[in-house]
Amino acid sequence: MPVESMSDLPRQNCITRFAPSPNGPLHLGHALSALLNADMARKIHGRFLLRIEDIDQTRCTPQFEQGIYDDLSWLGLSWEQPVRRQSEHFDDYRSALEKLVAMDLAYPAFLTRGEVKAVVKATEATGMPWPRDPDGAPHYPDIDKQRTTAERQDRLAANAPFAWRLDMQKAISTLQGPLLWEEYGSGQHQSVQADPAQWGDVVLSRSDAPSSYHLSVVIDDALQGITDVVRGMDLYHATAIHRLLQQLLDLPAPNYHHHRLILGDDGRKLSKSEGSTGLAALRAMGKTPSDIHRLIGL
Repeated sequence: MPVESMSDLPRQNCITRFAPSPNGPLHLGHALSALLNADMARKIHGRFLLRIEDIDQTRCTPQFEQGIYDDLSWLGLSWEQPVRRQSEHFDDYRSALEKLVAMDLAYPAFLTRGEVKAVVKATEATGMPWPRDPDGAPHYPDIDKQRTTAERQDRLAANAPFAWRLDMQKAISTLQGPLLWEEYGSGQHQSVQADPAQWGDVVLSRSDAPSSYHLSVVIDDALQGITDVVRGMDLYHATAIHRLLQQLLDLPAPNYHHHRLILGDDGRKLSKSEGSTGLAALRAMGKTPSDIHRLIGL
């Protein structure tokens, strides 16, 4: 399997991280990712870090966070202290966002989800296809990007809720040369051409969240000195966004190792809502860490 093969991997100063969100119980897919991260660091005499991605303060809870520690400890994993918790580093993300705004690469986006849906529906009703990202979500319309400065200021003065979005076209135009990432997940090293344009104008922050996953993950990886990002194939295409943000913010680019996913009976990747695959539930059923290794194919 992709990242399970240790051939052609960097061998010096390796730092990996497992970065779950405490918004539900860990499942078998998380176990695979955590064990692969720890195993890579161990085999290369590197460092294994744990990061708690708790940007979403409405869904993340202390109980779920404690569950993460309990599950990982049960699996036999240990990690460096202190654990980085995103909720304690909002200023880091705010500084990065301010830099992108100052570069005129981010704009306030006022459309609600309902308004976006209506624009997309109206366009598709005419027979015109609407661009969608690799996850199937429609690209954000250009309406807010085309507003005059006066219109934006009026809306901001009226305290209209908005999100900051990356002006993808402008951001890509600043690049000098091809945008690549180094991928090791296939068992051999390859340079992959990144295509961030397929994601449209991604969110950088919202009124209810000081940073998006995309912005916070590249800041965290840089500040923690992560050299090797080991994560599931569901984030493979999102690497294009991360490489773009790293380039714009002058951040180092880690190596990437995208591994196979653990799928449920329906053939889809596991969800935290599926209690039958939760590590705590499996532990309560009498399963052992060795059973978990077997269930995830290690």
